[in-house]
Amino acid sequence: MTELAALGAALCWAVAGLVAADASRAMGGIAFTRVRMLFVIAMLGAWLLVMGVSPVRGSDVPALLVSGLVGIFIGDTALFVTLARLGPRRTAILFSTSAPFTVLLAWAMLGESLAPAPLLGCALVAGGVVIAIVYGKRREQRHVWESVQGSLGVGVAIGLLAAFGQSLGSLLVAPALAHGTDAATVAAVRTVAALAGLYLFRWVSPARTRSRVPLSAGLAGRLALSGLLGMALGMTLLLYAFKTGPIGLSAALASTTPVMLIPLIWWRSGERPAAGAWLGAVLAVAGTALIVTR
Repeated sequence: MTELAALGAALCWAVAGLVAADASRAMGGIAFTRVRMLFVIAMLGAWLLVMGVSPVRGSDVPALLVSGLVGIFIGDTALFVTLARLGPRRTAILFSTSAPFTVLLAWAMLGESLAPAPLLGCALVAGGVVIAIVYGKRREQRHVWESVQGSLGVGVAIGLLAAFGQSLGSLLVAPALAHGTDAATVAAVRTVAALAGLYLFRWVSPARTRSRVPLSAGLAGRLALSGLLGMALGMTLLLYAFKTGPIGLSAALASTTPVMLIPLIWWRSGERPAAGAWLGAVLAVAGTALIVTR
C-alpha cells in the first residue's frame, strides 16, 4: 500500500498541474495558492468532521507549523509561481528534485546513510532536469504550456525552491506521523499554518498578491479540483506513504509525476513532446529508481 499511495500522489499532482496551469497564469501564482488553500482547508475540515481529528502531541505542534510554513506557504507558493512562469512540464521536472533533496536532508537531519547508488540517482535526476529544461521543447511547439513568462533562470530557481520546501516540510512531519497522528490531521494543521502565512503576506504586500482577474465560477471550479487532487488527496496520500513506509522510497515514487505528465500533456495539447522531454523524464525515473535502492 505504501508504493500505491506514493504513486497515487504522483498521479494526483500530474492531473492537478494540468488543471491549475491556465488558472495560475490568469490569477498569478501567489493569489492562486491563497484562494486554493481556502478550498483545501474546507475539504480537509469536512473530512475530519466526519472521520474525527487524530490527537496531536504538543511537542509535535511546532514542527507541524514550521512544516506548513516551509512546505506549503513557501513550497506551494513557489510551485504555482513556477507553474505560471514555466508551464506544467517544466514545473513537474523541476519538482522531481524533491527526491534528491529528501535524500540529502534525510542524511543531514535524520542521520540516514548515503550509499553510491542513491548519490548516482541524485545526479541522474539533476541531469534529467537539465535536459528537460534545455532540450525539452521543439521549435514548432506553440502551445501556451511550453511558453516561458519572464526569465527562465528565475523560474528555475523558484521551482527548485518549491522542491526544497516540499522536501524539508515533509521531513518535519515525520515525528508526528511516528507518534500516531493520522495524515489528514497533519495535513490540516500544516494547511492552517500555510493559510495564516499567505494572508499575512496578503496584508503586507497587497499589490503583489492580489489576483490579476476576478474569481469566476470556472476559475473557482479549477481551484477546487486542483486543491482536491493536489493537496487534500495527493498530499494526504504522500503523508500516508511516509507513515507506512520509508520516507526515501515514498518520496522517490512520488517524484514520478513528470513521467505521468508527459502523455497527459500530449493528450491535452495535441503536440508531441520533444525527445529531450522524454529523455529528461526517463533519466529522472532512473535516478529515482537508484534512490529507492538505498
